[in-house]
Amino acid sequence: MSKAAPLPSDAVSIRKLAARSMFDLFSSVSEGMMLVDRSGRVVWINDSYKRFLPALGFERPEDFVGRPVEEVVPNTLMHHVIETGKPILIDLLTNKAGTFVVSRIPLRDEAGKVIGAIGMVLFDHPETTLQPLIAKFARLQQDLDEARRELAAQRRSKYTFASFIGSSPAALEVKRQARRAAQTDSTVLLLGETGTGKELLAHAIHAASARAERPFIGVNLAAIPETLLEAEFFGVAPGAYTGAERKGRDGKFKLADKGTLFLDEAGDMPLALQAKLLRALQEQEFEALGSNTVVKVDVRVIAATSRDLKAMVDDGRFREDLYYRLSVLPVRLPALRDRLSDLETLAESLLESIAARTGMPQRELDSSALAVLAAHRWPGNIRELRNSLEQAAMLTDNPRLGAADFAQVLPGPAVQSERRKVAPLRPLPQLIAELERSSIQSALVATGGNKVSAARMLGISRATLYEKLGEMK
Repeated sequence: MSKAAPLPSDAVSIRKLAARSMFDLFSSVSEGMMLVDRSGRVVWINDSYKRFLPALGFERPEDFVGRPVEEVVPNTLMHHVIETGKPILIDLLTNKAGTFVVSRIPLRDEAGKVIGAIGMVLFDHPETTLQPLIAKFARLQQDLDEARRELAAQRRSKYTFASFIGSSPAALEVKRQARRAAQTDSTVLLLGETGTGKELLAHAIHAASARAERPFIGVNLAAIPETLLEAEFFGVAPGAYTGAERKGRDGKFKLADKGTLFLDEAGDMPLALQAKLLRALQEQEFEALGSNTVVKVDVRVIAATSRDLKAMVDDGRFREDLYYRLSVLPVRLPALRDRLSDLETLAESLLESIAARTGMPQRELDSSALAVLAAHRWPGNIRELRNSLEQAAMLTDNPRLGAADFAQVLPGPAVQSERRKVAPLRPLPQLIAELERSSIQSALVATGGNKVSAARMLGISRATLYEKLGEMK
């Protein structure tokens, strides 16, 4: 294939003259123009552009020229034009100086290599001529800002240490240990039965830490299918597998960068994930699913479990090195039955919360109700207490709840005398069926619907639990 013949010298001269004329024309008719070099540094601005400098925070042109364009012009895309070599002919730019219609064009040398870019302000008051477009852009920007604010609020901690109700010695010791943990960046392991308030305490530790204004990201390991856990933790690269999102998806580690990652039910973590989590904790880096790029993060981890991790280590179900990595600062939360002196205060606070959430009148407890509640073992702890209080409040209009109001809510010998007062003797199979139904429902509520944990709490197999649930339908 023959090469194109070189241009005659007069054609080259005409092209250079045309380029010069176009440059002078753009400079004179545009509302402002700048040039940046290959590295994205501003090398020149015309006189029209200088009027924007005060609004951008610069008194003199020499303070502006010579600096990277992304430092002096917020939201610019000049660096994108240089990197891709593709122009952006029409765009809206909003920054401290106002909203503008702009054009950005790459500059090339005779060999076609990008050596910089030219940026032009076409309109500096587009609201007069492009009002519909500007109004739509402003609404979209407002919606985006609002969505970002809501997302940031959702990712902040919901609770503080004031939310952990109780003045018993056990409760005070837990808060003392947790406050000390909040002053460090070390990994915290919250131990205790289900429903004791481990998630609440994790929020409180984050809220009292130096990371309080950064994200708090929680993940319940028992609630996510094992096949999805790696993607949930580390994210997915664009097009990593068939059906993956085109733009990819950030994982919990990336979302928690500079903040706190809360691993709830850490004892339910499969062994295959434990090794990858250990590396992420030790190195503070990971690779998204389908990617070879290492992502560095700064994440503080708080883990929680109702399982005996040390026994799981001995059984080979949990990695010993990960166990020691997680339990740098272990904090054990007491069961409700071990701090019954907090029961009345907890019940009052929960009844107030229930009234605010449901719109029902706030109820109080009489001494007989407190006696019944104190005699219960509370396998589901505070979560079960809340559920029982709400059920009792829903079943009566009495402003003060008594022992009789809990006869249909709490199974066990502590309420048998009250149960006989409110109902005649019935066939034993019927009573057993009702007790099973009530116990299963309480266990599911206490575990947040986690059937594996509910079966373990009830002392039955998961298969038996599913069989019972099928009979209840």
